[in-house]
Amino acid sequence: MVSGKQASSAGTDAQRRREQEAAALAEFQTVEAELNTRWPESTMEPTLDRIAALVDLLGDPQRAYPVVHVAGTNGKTSTARMIDALLAEVGLRTGRYTSPHLRDATERITLDGAPISHAGYVEVYREIEPYIELLDGRREPDAPRLSKFEVLTAMAFAAFADAPVEVAIVETGLGGSWDATNVADGAVTVITPIGIDHVEYLGPALAGIAKEKAGIIKPGSIAVMATQDAEAAAVLLERCAGLGATVARQGMEFGVLRRDKAVGGQLLKLQGLGGAYDEVFLPVHGAHQAGNAAVALAAAEALLGAGGDRQLDIDAVRAGFASVTAPGRLERVRTAPAVLVDAAHNPHGARALAAAVSDEFGFRKLVGVLAVLRDKDALAMLQMLEPVLDEVVVTRNSSPRALDVDELAGLAVQAFGADRVVVEPRLDDAVEEAVRLAEETDGESEALGGGGVLITGSVVTAGDARLLFGKDTV
Repeated sequence: MVSGKQASSAGTDAQRRREQEAAALAEFQTVEAELNTRWPESTMEPTLDRIAALVDLLGDPQRAYPVVHVAGTNGKTSTARMIDALLAEVGLRTGRYTSPHLRDATERITLDGAPISHAGYVEVYREIEPYIELLDGRREPDAPRLSKFEVLTAMAFAAFADAPVEVAIVETGLGGSWDATNVADGAVTVITPIGIDHVEYLGPALAGIAKEKAGIIKPGSIAVMATQDAEAAAVLLERCAGLGATVARQGMEFGVLRRDKAVGGQLLKLQGLGGAYDEVFLPVHGAHQAGNAAVALAAAEALLGAGGDRQLDIDAVRAGFASVTAPGRLERVRTAPAVLVDAAHNPHGARALAAAVSDEFGFRKLVGVLAVLRDKDALAMLQMLEPVLDEVVVTRNSSPRALDVDELAGLAVQAFGADRVVVEPRLDDAVEEAVRLAEETDGESEALGGGGVLITGSVVTAGDARLLFGKDTV
C-alpha cells in the first residue's frame, strides 16, 4: 500500500521531471534558432577548410572510433539504420549521424539507436560553441560563417567521442567529396544507389554525381557498393583502383538470394561476404529495402572482419534485422483506409516507391498526397508515381522551400490529367480529402482491393504527415 507521503513524493518527482524537460526543450529551441541563422543545409561550398579547422580545435573527435561512412542518392538513412542495428546486436556501442530529420533535429545524432536528448543536444552544442565563435571571428570579412550542417556534424563527432562509442555510422548530407562528414576516414565506405538529384550542386550527369559520391572512399578502406548503373559503377571502381580500396559489389560478392513477402515486411535469404544467411525477417517493405539490407549486412561484415568462411552469428543477424525500424519509409500510420507515408523526394526514389507499392499492396484505389520542395524534379516524380495512383491531391508541406501548390498542380495535370488532380493548399485538408476519396471503394478491406492513401514527395512531407497521425517519435 502506498502511503500519502510516498504518493506526494512521487508526484513532486514527476512534476520536477516535467519542468526539467520543458526547460530542456526551450533551450533546444533557442539553439535551433541560433543554428538557423547560419547557411542552410541546402547550400554547399566545395571546401572542407571550415569543418577541418573546427574538428582540429576539438581534437579530431572523428578519429576516436572507426567509422562506417555512407553516401549515395537514395537509401542512405535506411541502410545506416540497418548497419546500426546489426552492429548493436553483436554488442558494439554505436553512434549514428543521419540527415535530414523527420521532425526533431535530435533524431540526427543517436547513441545506442536512440536519439540524443534535448538536454544532450544543447550540452554538446554549448561545449563546442566557443570554438565555433573563434573560427567565425577569424574569417575574412566576406567569407561565410560555419554552416549549420558543419556545426551539426562537429556536434555529432563530439557526442560520439564523449559517449564514447565503439563505432560511428555516418551518413553524408549532400554529395561526398565536399560534404562536411568527409573529414572522417571511413574504415568501411558504403555507396547506396546513385541517381540524379541536387543538380544545382552535383550537376546533371550521373558520372559527375558518382565522382562526387566516390570522394568518401579512402585509401585502404573497404568499399561496399550497392547495385549501380554502369556509368556510375565505372567511376566508383576507378576510384577504388586508384586508392587501393577493397571492393565488395552487390550482385557479385553479396546480394539478395531470395525475397518473400511476409506479414509486416519480408523474409529474406541474403548472401553475405562470409556466406548465406537464411530466414531473415525484415520489417519493412520493398525490393529496394531488401537491397539495402544486403548492403548493410556486407558493411557490418566488412567492419567486423567477416568474409571467406567466417560469418556473423546468424541469430545476431536475424535479431538485428528484426529490430530495424524505418520511420517515414512506406510506414503505415493508419488502417481502414490504410494510410502510408514515404519520404521519397526525387525521381529515383519515387520509382522505387512505385515498384514497392505495386508489388506489395493490393489496393483497389490508391490516392496520393504529394508535397515537393521547389528544387526537385516534381514532374518526373509525378510521372513515376502516376501508374500506381488513381488520383493525386497536391498540397504543400511546412518547409519554406516547398513548391507552390498551383505550380505543382500544373505539373500534376501534365502527368495525370485534370480529372485526376485535386488541389488542397493545407496538408491536413489534403490528407482528409484523400481519405474521403479512398473510402469511395465502399469500405472494402485492403486484402480485397480496398482503398488506400500514400503521402509522399519529401522528407519534410513525411515528417509533417507522421505528426498529423501522432507519430512524433522515431
